[in-house]
Amino acid sequence: MLPEPTLRQLRHFLSLAEHCHFSRAAEACLVTQSSLSASIKELETILDASLFERTKRSVMLTPLGREMVGLAREVVTKLDDLTDMVRSAGAPLSGELWMGVIPTISSFLLPRVLPGLRDAYPDLALYLREEKTGPLLQKLADGTLDLVLMALPQKTEKLDKLEQFEFADDPFLAVFPRGHAMAGFETMTPARMDRGRDRDALLVLEDGNCLTEQTLAMGALDERVQTGQFQATSLHTLVQMVDNGLGVAVLPKMAVDAGILRGLKLDFRPFSSPKASRRIALAWRKTSQRGDEFRMLGEFLRDELGTPARGH
Repeated sequence: MLPEPTLRQLRHFLSLAEHCHFSRAAEACLVTQSSLSASIKELETILDASLFERTKRSVMLTPLGREMVGLAREVVTKLDDLTDMVRSAGAPLSGELWMGVIPTISSFLLPRVLPGLRDAYPDLALYLREEKTGPLLQKLADGTLDLVLMALPQKTEKLDKLEQFEFADDPFLAVFPRGHAMAGFETMTPARMDRGRDRDALLVLEDGNCLTEQTLAMGALDERVQTGQFQATSLHTLVQMVDNGLGVAVLPKMAVDAGILRGLKLDFRPFSSPKASRRIALAWRKTSQRGDEFRMLGEFLRDELGTPARGH
């Protein structure tokens, strides 16, 4: 019998096809670059075909490699679904579970819920991948991840192929230096934020971050956005910029409750509109056989936080 590609090799192939960079693809797969490179060479040897064109500066798919991406993704996804089916027949929330989580949630929510999760489900081995929403949803579609912890709403068609369980609302707060004119209001609106000093800018996270899109969806704030070199890469950097007088910001309440403003000379106000919030949810493939387990996880997180989402 001729040798056949392994699941590991196909995962490495899909990662390299996505990143077109050996180092980034290896990081996404949690392996060394040399291991991923060897895996790709083994796959090409088994298939007796070149799947990538390599130069010192670039990596790109060959025409055959491009044709293979869809089939490889289908194979990986079906094998993952098969594994899910077998695992779901055993004890719920046990064994390995690979979950992606966005940065504006991970460091603020996970410390609150993981200790209780470990106590409640000691046989669960939870592996976490922190990244922006877009790449996480792609890894979910590829079968690299089992589910994603994310914030809604999202402007992406990928959600149409996913099941979602919303388990918490996370209201937005306007954050500004102490003594700012906005401190005169008990609640905030986008229009009231516009009454600040002329030099005030709305500081946001870098492009591609869903929190920025959700903030601007409130309206009347687009012209206040500070672009270019002042965009932050994390919420911790963002509040430092506000503390240094560079502008004002909108933060999720989850981050403020976790103490992100501690030690800084900043104040905050809630928004008067209930629409000024994001919804926290779990998402997984509709084909996954572990959907009931994932809903159970969502219910656990909801109960642990004690702040159910609207409609739950």
